[in-house]
Amino acid sequence: MPDLPPIVLVFAATDPSGGAGLQADIMTLSSMGCHPLSVVTAVTIQDTMGVDGVSPIDAEWVSEQARCVLEDMPVAAFKIGLLGNLEQIAAIAEVVSDYPEVPLVLDPVLASGRGDELVAEETVSALRELLIPQTTILTPNSLEARRLAADDSEEGENADLAECARRLIASGCEYVLVTGTHENTPQVVNTLYGQSGVVRSDTWQRLPGSYHGSGCTLASAIAATIANGLEINDAVKDAQEYTWQTLKAAFRPGMGQHIPDRLFWAREEEPADGSGD
Repeated sequence: MPDLPPIVLVFAATDPSGGAGLQADIMTLSSMGCHPLSVVTAVTIQDTMGVDGVSPIDAEWVSEQARCVLEDMPVAAFKIGLLGNLEQIAAIAEVVSDYPEVPLVLDPVLASGRGDELVAEETVSALRELLIPQTTILTPNSLEARRLAADDSEEGENADLAECARRLIASGCEYVLVTGTHENTPQVVNTLYGQSGVVRSDTWQRLPGSYHGSGCTLASAIAATIANGLEINDAVKDAQEYTWQTLKAAFRPGMGQHIPDRLFWAREEEPADGSGD
């Protein structure tokens, strides 16, 4: 069907501020030419300053939301964000296992931008055991990568990021994109790892301020570029470029973090001659 846009199914929690979560995913996917399907995993109480409450949706309801739309429409990619509990992870893992040919982008949301812990340790273990082995590309920041890759030894917590990526790929996912926003470096360095090591490394200007929903935006942008037919290398490149532009154009509507402008291209000023070049 030539007029059918790529369809991406998102599992994520709501964010009433519109900065992160399901709302960020929907805006990003729409901005990049995809049709988003949205499965609610949790309802949150949050604003641009932080998360004050998370109420998970019943795991059966999560599964039924997904299966209902999957039986109706063809999906080009899955994107998974914040998950509420162990039961949800098991339910979603069962759903996506029925579609092994559909690429899966997993954004392991473990804490808010303010540092609020959003998942229990048993949930982290379930991510490792049930979802990461089915993942096409995992998109942790450096803190999440270290936590996901940690073992029972102290070395796991202090492992370098290349070692973390190696462990995560050994656990079953195809690619890991570790983002460097939380590292103490002059510029942000994002590195994509595959089975053979580093696939690509991209350096970005570190913009001032902090951003609410940057990780959601990047993961959804990768899902969009994959759904639009790009190979992983090019998909990651284009998704990073889009995300950086949303951050460059970000706005601060509240008292906390900036919100990425996922529709920056719709508000770009045309040249004075109106040529649009």
